[in-house]
Formats: sequence, structure tokens, C-alpha cells
Amino acid sequence: MATPAEEMAYTLSAGRAYVEELVRRGLPADRFAPRLSFFFYTYTNFFEEVAKYRAGRRIWARLLRDRYGAKEPESWRLRAACVCGGHSLTRAEPLNNIARTTLETFAVACAGVQSVFTAAYDEAFAIPPSCPRARRCACQQVVAYETEVAQTADPLGGSFFVESLTDEMERAVRAVMDEIESRGGMVECLRQGWIQQRIAQRAYEHQRAVEKGEVAVVGVNKFAHGRRGASGARPGTGAGLAGGGARRGGTGEAGEARTGRGAARAALQRLSAPRRAAGTSSARPRRGRRRTAPSVRSPRC
Repeated sequence: MATPAEEMAYTLSAGRAYVEELVRRGLPADRFAPRLSFFFYTYTNFFEEVAKYRAGRRIWARLLRDRYGAKEPESWRLRAACVCGGHSLTRAEPLNNIARTTLETFAVACAGVQSVFTAAYDEAFAIPPSCPRARRCACQQVVAYETEVAQTADPLGGSFFVESLTDEMERAVRAVMDEIESRGGMVECLRQGWIQQRIAQRAYEHQRAVEKGEVAVVGVNKFAHGRRGASGARPGTGAGLAGGGARRGGTGEAGEARTGRGAARAALQRLSAPRRAAGTSSARPRRGRRRTAPSVRSPRC
């Protein structure tokens, strides 16, 4: 885990390492920069996430134009994809995750990200069945078609708060990038384990803050609805989300998830059966008798 400024700094520093290597090999920046893209995570701190992407876009444009001599506007653009959900999802009271991923999706829409993956609300504890997968698609569709957020390129631009937070974020990102460069660059920092240590430290600090109640997580350390949560399910389980049928395992979302996991386990058992029958993990099939593994395919969203 990293702070928003650190996440942007690590990612742009990695991109800078690629650019420098390609320039060193004799390629002009305009030859390859338009094809570079980046991948991020997005969390529920709405304005900070918007400022993160806006600051990153500024830094990358100036870096390509002023340091590496890129002349084409296409080379200056920060093409970004992101995940909404993941670490921010909770096992307890999982329906709260719908609100989280919706806020995150709206934040990246306001920030101008090109591509977004929105996690299903139960991905903290299960492989999502069809209904949660459909809800995550609907979340993106509501943001795209009902909010009209795409009617302007920078809907929050000009806000005193957002502009000032973007300036502050830019300074913080540059400070981390400068430290990385002073340590020999991104590759050297990774080789020494410095980046990994920083990420691990931030993850520890965040978890401690959640446990102490210093960082609010609704349904976990704030406004938790008892041991069984608001839906009547124990925290961390999908039971109770689709009525009594789901709890019995015959129908509903939780039942569908259990059925899917049972099919996956059965497929894995069939895959390992030939090796167990051969009595050794190194046994190979005889020539002319090809063993075929069953195909396990997940349903489309």
C-alpha cells in the first residue's frame, strides 16, 4: 500500500525508467511515448484521488516535453487505467462496497482516466457470481450515462479546493520522485528493496490506524450493525444477501457462488487424478495417448 502521492510517484518513476532506457537506445520520445500507459488503484478519498490524477498528468507532460524533448501533444498525455475496489473492499457488511466502488468510479471519471475496472461488491471474500458482476457494470453505466460527467474534460477544474489540492499533490509526488532519483532511480530502488519496504510500512501503518479507529471504515470500525451486520449475515460472508435460498445453498447469489467453487474443485481433482493414478508427480503419458484436461470457463459478465 502507498499514499496517493507515493503511488503516483512510484508509477511515474517506473515510466521514466522505461523512457530513459529507450532514449538511451537511440529512440526519440515521440516514437514511443504515445503508446505508453499506466495502471493505478483508486480509493474512496474522492478529492485526493482526483488531485492525484490531475497532478500526475501535469508532471508527466512536463517531463516528456522538457526533459526528453517530446514535441507531439500525444506524447505528453498520461494514459491511465485503474481499478476501483480491491483493497478498499471489506468482508464485513459487503453491500457497503457498492457505495465505495461507485464513489471511486465517479472520482476517476472526474479525473479523466481512460479505462476503469470496477470490482464487484463481494470480491473481498468470493469469486463474484452473475448478479454482483452485473451490478459492477451497472455502476459504471450509471456514472457514464446518468451523471453527464463526461460532458466536460475536467469537471472539477477551477475549484479553489481541487486546484490547491492538486498543487499540493504535485509537490508531494515530485518530492518522492526526486528521492527515488537521488537513490539511483526506480530500478535501483527496486533492486535494493527500498520501494517494497516503503509499501509494506504504509500497509502496516494503515492497518494499525484502522484497528485504532483513526481511519474510519464503515461496517468495520464505525457504524457496524452488530455481529451479523445489516444484511443479517456474519461479517465476511455472503450469506443473507439473496434471501433464504442463498443461505440454504440451493438458489440465490451465494448458492451460485458455492456451486461455481464446487465445480472448480471438481475440475482440479480431475486434473490431478492421472498423476495420482500414476503414483509419481514426474510420470508422463505414453506416446500416442494424450491426456486432455477439462475446460473450466467462467460465465461472461
